[in-house]
Amino acid sequence: MNEKPVTLSFEVHQPHRLRTDGVNEEADTLYDRYFDDRMNEHFFKDVAENCYFPATDRLLAAAEHFLDKDKQFKVNFSISSSWIEQARQYHPELIELLNKFPDETIDFIGQSHYHSLAGLFDDKTEFRTQLNKHKSIIKEEFGVVPEVMTNTELIYHNGIGKISAEEGYKGIFTEGVPRILEWRSPNHIYTQPHMEDRGNAILLRNRELTDDVGYRFSAEWWDEYPLTAGKYASWLSAEPGEVLNLFMDYETFGEHHWKGTGILSFLSDLPHKVLAREDLRFEKVRDVTDIDPVGEFDAFEFNTVSWADQEMDETAWLGNPVQKKLFEFLEDLEEKVKKVAKDNEEYLEVWRKMLTSDHLHHIATKTYDDHSVHNYFSYFDHPHQGFAVIFDHLTDFRLKVEEELRK
Repeated sequence: MNEKPVTLSFEVHQPHRLRTDGVNEEADTLYDRYFDDRMNEHFFKDVAENCYFPATDRLLAAAEHFLDKDKQFKVNFSISSSWIEQARQYHPELIELLNKFPDETIDFIGQSHYHSLAGLFDDKTEFRTQLNKHKSIIKEEFGVVPEVMTNTELIYHNGIGKISAEEGYKGIFTEGVPRILEWRSPNHIYTQPHMEDRGNAILLRNRELTDDVGYRFSAEWWDEYPLTAGKYASWLSAEPGEVLNLFMDYETFGEHHWKGTGILSFLSDLPHKVLAREDLRFEKVRDVTDIDPVGEFDAFEFNTVSWADQEMDETAWLGNPVQKKLFEFLEDLEEKVKKVAKDNEEYLEVWRKMLTSDHLHHIATKTYDDHSVHNYFSYFDHPHQGFAVIFDHLTDFRLKVEEELRK
């Protein structure tokens, strides 16, 4: 019986949060003028206790348990450089823990430096720079050069796919959105139009199966509640197609769903239940890129894809006039910041941290379920407060940049 490969991938990210009490004019550094490390430390250590340590311990135990078996457990991590910076500062042992995974059991996915929105800029020079910056950080920390990437929050269109191929990636992850797939399944490898010679594999997240864990696991109203690892493995087995891509927020395990829901036990059991089935195996993302594509995934630039919200497009970050204005503000600063950075690189670092997707995500003004999701992740009391904070910081930052240019 043929074994269907399952890629299990986790997004691991923490932003550098802005000071909500205004610009700190007494700060010794430009970073401290705008960012709140006390808040960063609080959130990072809280999530580390609830999720990062217990979840990683369980995955490592599974990797070691199956290392000498006929089928191995394999896992993939898409880790932002902002998470790595904070891990170095608050819990360096987490990086050590990830480095304990046997090489054949773990893979790392590339992404944009600081989980930024640079991929949406008209000029993609900064985006290319950030892809390579992140790649070098992953190699430095984990000794692995990523061969598959995902743009921030799975934001994708054909232009981003083209850049991915040109920057040397074998594959790129995005969302298997129905408006592009139509009747087709996400459980295949696709390619993009007009890239026969230099194209890379497009790996599509299976939204339904991923959200069964990420969103519905602890929902008592769900008709499949409670979800067990054995039941879930049977669903994977029943899925048609050549590959199953499960891609979820790492904080699903112990943070979004608390330990008391049974989510960590589910995570412990899942490798055993999946590998007990004759028709399933776990795989690294780099290895499934060799599967022949079955067709094209054509996402032109005005049909941008992401994994966010019901629309699954860029409107989680650019859905209202305020978000668009602040994004344009950030994009317009690029040339000035890079001139100043020739003498003071801190300006470039601060600007890049301000490009992190979370800031604009927190000021979305959507309704219904999307509103609840945005509010859940935000550290602002209200989107209007978020706008005021971000605008205040950006305005001050622009003035500082222009002062430097006049020197």
